[in-house]
Amino acid sequence: MTSKETMGQEQGLVTRKDLRKMAVNTGALGMEYSWNYPRQMNVAFCLMIEPILRKIYRNDPDGYAKALTRHMAFFNITPQLAPFVGGVAVSMEEKVAKGEMEGEAIDNVKAALMGPLSGVGDSIFLGCIRVIAVAVGVSLAMNGNILGPILYFLIYNIPAFLLRFAGAEKGYDLGFTYLAKAQKSGLMDTFMYGAGILGIMVIGAMSKDMVYATMPLQIGSGDYATTLQEVCDSILPGMLGMGATWAYYWALKKKISPMVLIAVSIALGVLGAWIGLLA
Repeated sequence: MTSKETMGQEQGLVTRKDLRKMAVNTGALGMEYSWNYPRQMNVAFCLMIEPILRKIYRNDPDGYAKALTRHMAFFNITPQLAPFVGGVAVSMEEKVAKGEMEGEAIDNVKAALMGPLSGVGDSIFLGCIRVIAVAVGVSLAMNGNILGPILYFLIYNIPAFLLRFAGAEKGYDLGFTYLAKAQKSGLMDTFMYGAGILGIMVIGAMSKDMVYATMPLQIGSGDYATTLQEVCDSILPGMLGMGATWAYYWALKKKISPMVLIAVSIALGVLGAWIGLLA
């Protein structure tokens, strides 16, 4: 194994080859194929880093099982940036395997990275590169030029795959070098505390924006009429979404099946719309 192929030669077992494979394996390229409502991209993320986890915990079956369980938690991100988070995660897993870090720290870091990286990634790939690729491809295709679909494919995918490879390696490098220094200086504890707060903020913002329900029931009449939704928003914007999220969280802790929750949500939505309470 050459020095070029080794990353963290003194610290761990992960090589550049491992990270390159991770960046384009079934899990990395299938981030949205196994998407599910309860935990979104968790299965694909776990599948993406599983080969490296197997290598890190080759002599520790219990640690391997705990790592797999840990990475089945909620995960959602712009797919092209998933390898970066994977690189950070596996660098931290090496620390966990050595007993130098608690596994819960990885969950906090992943939660802290999801929101900011998704905001940047969606803006770049969905709001910019894809639009340019479609504009070029469609304009050529409308004139019968075979380069239309080919250029669309290349303009969109070349930056995406370059970012996948670079992200996986850079995530691992940052994870190892930065976290090693932070652990010694005590900065790691501060970072974990801040990451936990940021993760909660991201979850709160997602709860407000992703629960699409309003209460149009009117209170009063004439110029003084207002809706129940406006009253709730004046007290706490997003109250309905946050309340629903906590209700689902409580139900999931009670081991109620997600399918049951989905069925109940549909029934409540239909009933609420019928009586005019929800819209």
